Amino acid sequence: MSTDDERAGSGGLQIDPMVFEFLIDALSGCNEDPHSQAVCRGVLDPDAVVRWTDQTQRLVRYKCDADELRNDLPDIADGLYHLLERVDLPSNLDRSSATERFMKSLPGIRALVSLDVEAAFDGDPAAQGAEEIVLAYPAIRALSIHRIAHVLYDLGVPLLPRIMSEYAHDRTGIDIHPGARIGERFFIDHGTGVVIGETAEIGKRVRVYQGVTLGATSLKHAGSLRGVKRHPTVEDDVTIYAGATILGGDTVIGAGSVIGGNVWLTDSVPPGTRMLAEPPRQLVRGEDESSEGEPTQLHWDV
Repeated sequence: MSTDDERAGSGGLQIDPMVFEFLIDALSGCNEDPHSQAVCRGVLDPDAVVRWTDQTQRLVRYKCDADELRNDLPDIADGLYHLLERVDLPSNLDRSSATERFMKSLPGIRALVSLDVEAAFDGDPAAQGAEEIVLAYPAIRALSIHRIAHVLYDLGVPLLPRIMSEYAHDRTGIDIHPGARIGERFFIDHGTGVVIGETAEIGKRVRVYQGVTLGATSLKHAGSLRGVKRHPTVEDDVTIYAGATILGGDTVIGAGSVIGGNVWLTDSVPPGTRMLAEPPRQLVRGEDESSEGEPTQLHWDV
C-alpha cells in the first residue's frame, strides 16, 4: 500500500537521500548531446499543443453554432499565438501574422474535411450517415488534424505541426506527416497502420485501406536527403488496398490505377494500371504422400 508516510520514507520505502542528490546531479544541467541541447532551450509543452489541437479539430469537424464559434474562435487564436511564443518562427513570419493567416484558413479546412466526409460516405457501405462518420471515424479525426497541421507547416511553423500529427497517430493509428500534400475527397478506410510520408503527394478522390505505406527507401546516409522528395506521388482516382507498400520519391502511381493488397512497389505505374501481388500457392497433401523437399517449417539463417 502506498501512503504519504511511505513516500516520505517512514515505515515503508527507505531510500538514502543521497540517491536523490546523485540523480539531481546526473539529470540536471546542459550537456553537448543533441537531446540536452534541445530541452535546455526550453521545450514546447506537448500537453498544451494537444489541448489546442483538440479544440481546433472539434471546431473544424462539428462546431457550427454562432454563439459557440463566437466563444471558441478567440480562444483558438489566442492559444495559437501563445504556442508560437515557444518556437522559432522564420524571420519573415511573426506570431500575429501567422495566427491571423491560420485563422483565415479555417473555412477552407472545413470545406476539405466536408469533402472527406462525403468521400467516406460514398466509399463505405457500412456508414449509416454523415453524423457517424464525423463523430466516429478515425480517418476523419486524423485528416482534420492533418489539414490543420499542414496549414501551419506551409506557413513555416516548426515543431507544432509535428506534435499534432503524432498526437493524431497516437489516437487513430494513422501516421500522416504534416508536410504530405493531400487532395480533396480523400478516404482512408479502417486506417490502422497507414503511413504517409513528408513529401508524399496525393491527388483527388484517392482511397486507401489499412496498412498502406507511402514511404521512402532506406539509405545508409538518409540525413543527406532532408528537403528532397523521398515519397511517392499518387495521382487522381487511385485505390490502394490493404498492406500495399509504395516507396520512393520518383515513384508515380498513375491516375485511375488500382494497387492490390500487399503489393510492394518502388517503380512508377502508368494510368489505369491494375497491379496485383501473385497469389500464394495452397498445397494440399494426404498423410501418405511424400513431403520430401517441402519442409513444413522455414529455417532462417540470421
